[in-house]
Amino acid sequence: MALDATHDPALKSWVESANEPGCDFPIQNLPFGIFKRKGAKESPRGGVAIGDQILDLAALGIKTGPTLNGLAAMGQREWKRLRKALSKGLSIQKASKRFARNLLPMKQAELFLPLTIGDYTDFFTGIHHATNMGRMLRPDNPLLPNYKWVPIGYHGRSSSIVVSGSQVVRPRGQIKAPDAAAPEFAPSKRLDYEAELGFVIGPGNRLGRAIPVGEALNHVFGVLLLNDWSARDVQGWEYQPLGPFLAKSFATTISPWIVTREALEPYRCPAFPRAEGDPKPLPYLWDEADQREGGFSIEVEMHLCTGKMKAPVRLSRASFRDSYWTPAQLVAHHTSNGCNLRPGDLLGSGTLSGATPDSFGSMMELSQGGKNPLALPGGESRAFLEDGDEVIQRARCSRDGYATIGFGEARGTIRK
Repeated sequence: MALDATHDPALKSWVESANEPGCDFPIQNLPFGIFKRKGAKESPRGGVAIGDQILDLAALGIKTGPTLNGLAAMGQREWKRLRKALSKGLSIQKASKRFARNLLPMKQAELFLPLTIGDYTDFFTGIHHATNMGRMLRPDNPLLPNYKWVPIGYHGRSSSIVVSGSQVVRPRGQIKAPDAAAPEFAPSKRLDYEAELGFVIGPGNRLGRAIPVGEALNHVFGVLLLNDWSARDVQGWEYQPLGPFLAKSFATTISPWIVTREALEPYRCPAFPRAEGDPKPLPYLWDEADQREGGFSIEVEMHLCTGKMKAPVRLSRASFRDSYWTPAQLVAHHTSNGCNLRPGDLLGSGTLSGATPDSFGSMMELSQGGKNPLALPGGESRAFLEDGDEVIQRARCSRDGYATIGFGEARGTIRK
């Protein structure tokens, strides 16, 4: 764990909102995003969230253009240098007039996808989610034999990744009822969300050259929120034998802010403790340092707001601690066959669920496949999402002796 002065919990900013309790973006965070002033005829550009403000990276002479791919490609040494410069200029001890001239209130900004995402891979690392889903499909054998040997994943669709606040159109697809002789083409009636994290790739690797697990975290630029919308009825008919397709490709919502790996250093934790009898990962997936502190303690919450509610209600809270595989293992496995990753590629964690119902990261789990609809305030209930429902994803990191940081939000509203 490599900590420096930028992680000091006593550090304060001259941007007063960054010092308020519960602020997602204190000076210890400094996530990156792409923004422009609302209504202005100007190009989107890179910025840093600090309190309720955005610092234009132009204050440091950095012109990113409309994506952060170039910044992601710079590598760890440059990321650290930039973080130290931002922390120094935003700290109360070194207030910068140049920085002050380049601040924009977040409420006056329009936020965009932070990256041009060339490739998107979604993994299946949440062991409790995998077990819960398996019990519904295979009660006698919830986890398939390969789950504890290999990080399972599939290649998703990058073109339908949208930024927080985008509406999600209810997908149509082939649906076959258990007692029907043939499928029908219809709107999904079992629309769901999945609470995930997305790992943003920084420097890539050459085609044909694998990234060793001990070096893999150096290729991770940062983390953002990811909601993998899922049409469960479409998925149930189409997923065999090749896995997810149209049930997943219609939309994936991500948050606009990338929390850098440097900001997450204080919240590293041991890898998931494997049960006695579980196989030890094969050598290309095993690294002692990664087992000691390759996990991240990130708490992820899912909230729902229906058209009749005055305020959202929290449906679940889970932790990335319950991920069976570490981010380093995902990167190492992804490249183990020689596959080349590129700056801005996105790796989804898979649904994050805990061991108790209040931590289940999908409505499929929460409602037991629709058999037990959730009771909501005001007398409403939900088995799956209805038109007009808004799903709000949030996440935070906290640890005794360190500042608490957040990830902002990933919001999406369902429409016909």
